[in-house]
Amino acid sequence: MIKAIVTGAAGRMGCSIIRAIHQTDGIEVVGAVEHEGHPLFGRDAGEVAGLSPIKVRIVYGLENILERADVVIDFTTPQATFSNLEKVSAAGKAMVIGTTGFTKEEEEKLRQLSANIPCIFSPNMSVGVNLIFKILDDMAKVLGDDYDVEIVETHHRMKKDAPSGTAMKMAKILAAALGRELATVGRFSRHGIIGERDRKEIGVQSLRAGDIVGDHTVLFGGAGERIEITHRAHSRDNFARGAIRAAMWVVKQQPGLYDMMDVLGLKL
Repeated sequence: MIKAIVTGAAGRMGCSIIRAIHQTDGIEVVGAVEHEGHPLFGRDAGEVAGLSPIKVRIVYGLENILERADVVIDFTTPQATFSNLEKVSAAGKAMVIGTTGFTKEEEEKLRQLSANIPCIFSPNMSVGVNLIFKILDDMAKVLGDDYDVEIVETHHRMKKDAPSGTAMKMAKILAAALGRELATVGRFSRHGIIGERDRKEIGVQSLRAGDIVGDHTVLFGGAGERIEITHRAHSRDNFARGAIRAAMWVVKQQPGLYDMMDVLGLKL
């Protein structure tokens, strides 16, 4: 039985992960962590997630319960993730990171911190989205410079980072497949008299509204046709199931930084 600690345990993703683990054979929740002063501190994590009690209390201080775990599943904030990763690395445990909003420099720091443990970092744990990552690479290589590329992502009004980590991953895959530097060709907003669209641009537009879990559309526009690839998340359950699949995979791996493409055998 794989023993998992969930950080951000009282949040939307944390609760989804706890519910999904409860429904999955071979893995169990042995720890639940929230930030200091959280109003649900001390409550049963199962009850907070809408389940019957699981006899695991929400606590503060990951380091105090790490010895009981095989893997830590972290969907929090960049600052909290770095703090948790340092503790997990020191304890020699495995980790799954679904936090988004990291800068390029922070991603490099994350890579360094995870060098000594098996760790998965992915902006999106959905199996469907990761399959789309693979498809986008193939499509961009075939369509080439004859098609304009635009990405539109839509999320709930509470999301703190933009563009989404998924949209940025898509943009990076497309830029690499097309032989472009995203830092040069990425166009993240348009306003006013902008002139004719540059053929090399990769547009990434962000919308925020209501309680939308997450929609992503990649549009390839060519002469006389357009191709659209869309993924719509109806709930957070698909991300939670993917995170659990990742957790059950990563505990068997050698130290190093992996992503969901590794888990699914789709590595580009």
